[in-house]
Amino acid sequence: MKIAGIAGNRGRNLLHIADISPGGAELSVVVANKENAPVLDAAAERDIPAVAVERAEGESRADHEASILEALADHEFDLVCLDGFMRVLTPEFLDSVETVLNVHPSLLPAFPGADAHGQVVDSGVRTTGATIHVATEAVDEGPIVTQESVPVFEDDDEDSLKERVLHEAEFEAYPRAIRWFAEGAVDIERDEQGRPVDVTVDADTGGDLPARRTISNRREDSLRYGENPHQDAAVYAADASEEPSVVHAPQRNEGAKALSYNNYNDADGALNLIKEFEEPAAAVIKHTNPAGCATADTLADAYRDALATDAKSAFGGIVALNRECDAETATEIVDSFKEVVVAPGYTDDALDVLTEKKNLRVLDVGGRTDGTLGPEDRTERFTEKALVGGRLVQERDRSTLTREDLEVVTEREPTDEQIESMLFAWKVLKHVKSNGILIASGTETVGVGMGQVSRVDAVTLAAMKAEKDAEGKSAEGAVVASDAFFPFPDAVEEAAEAGVEAVIQPGGSVNDDDVIEAANDLGLAMVMTGQRAFRHD
Repeated sequence: MKIAGIAGNRGRNLLHIADISPGGAELSVVVANKENAPVLDAAAERDIPAVAVERAEGESRADHEASILEALADHEFDLVCLDGFMRVLTPEFLDSVETVLNVHPSLLPAFPGADAHGQVVDSGVRTTGATIHVATEAVDEGPIVTQESVPVFEDDDEDSLKERVLHEAEFEAYPRAIRWFAEGAVDIERDEQGRPVDVTVDADTGGDLPARRTISNRREDSLRYGENPHQDAAVYAADASEEPSVVHAPQRNEGAKALSYNNYNDADGALNLIKEFEEPAAAVIKHTNPAGCATADTLADAYRDALATDAKSAFGGIVALNRECDAETATEIVDSFKEVVVAPGYTDDALDVLTEKKNLRVLDVGGRTDGTLGPEDRTERFTEKALVGGRLVQERDRSTLTREDLEVVTEREPTDEQIESMLFAWKVLKHVKSNGILIASGTETVGVGMGQVSRVDAVTLAAMKAEKDAEGKSAEGAVVASDAFFPFPDAVEEAAEAGVEAVIQPGGSVNDDDVIEAANDLGLAMVMTGQRAFRHD
């Protein structure tokens, strides 16, 4: 699609469109109504033909527009886009071209006319934005194609609001509209005279992953810094969310320093992990990876088993519990340095123990639970990750494997105890950074190999951690879980050398038969899940 742009002065929307070419659309010519309009030089720098067509003194609108049409006649275009062309077009001009789009710096029909930003500031509204509409001979009327909203802040003036609307609303909405036109997704309904009266956009659909998203969050707190001291940061809250979360959790240790960016990130990861379990569970997290996790009959036993996986790495970590924290568990937690504890409530005795550590952050998510946490508390369906220039949005991995989901592929059948360990290991493994390998015994972690670019290296790391750092447990007779298929037998052989006797993995490699053969030769039991458990954040 080719676009003819008509600008009043700087033409920043047109230049933005030229720079990003939405839907493959190209700006084929720019016309300005001033000889000194900055858009002319900016277009020429981009090798876009640019011409000024000034309105002479006493010249009628119709004659001036005829001159513009004459300038456009030398160029191919499918769509005319206005940008700051502060004049109403005549019916003759509109009848001479197929479609004209205009951008207006407010959410029409509110605040039409030349002084939209001033009207917004004076009105006291808290939201404004930009509107892309099909131009007609009336002022700021015509069918709306799309809109984009932005907040209006208490300290805004016309200049600050103008810049926000331009960069955050107009720069979003105009390219989106053009992309839809380029993709043939826009249908314009016209009356008997051919004038536009309505617009339908087939691409503008809703659903779980809608065609466009508007996100509005409240700043909960300004943080001391981001991941590193030279980075500014803040935490924002989604008040529509009802899931137990560290963002909404009150801090029960008065006087403790505020949570840092990394504390929030790690505590969120820890809380997400222990929501996997119905049974009493505890996890210790460092840099969003589990240093240890376990379930047990009591919360204190679960914490002790989790800590024993790698007490060295757990130093300065985040503890998450899925039951109300009692005094016995609290006493175990404060026995070594921890940054944060998060749980669905605390007994008075537990708080007395925990708050003796003046800088231990004690987060209470119990206000949104019945005193326990489990899979039913994972109510948020989607998760997202910011990218430069956009966002990734995906369905959250809330799947829970059962023994019926496991396919035994080896001659040796896993025992009931091994299957229990496999299912436990898989729940924890979902929260280990890929490539991830986890060794488990019973319902406690033994060794974790995370974030390796080679799967066999992840096995080596997990086995090494089990041997060097696990206390009172080992990989001997344990289960190993892999978040993706084994591409070669080497990783299985490495696990067997460490003493592992059973394997859970997704399967799906072209070398599955070789891997299964190796497992049979080594006397291992192996099951395949048919689903992967990658985690890259």
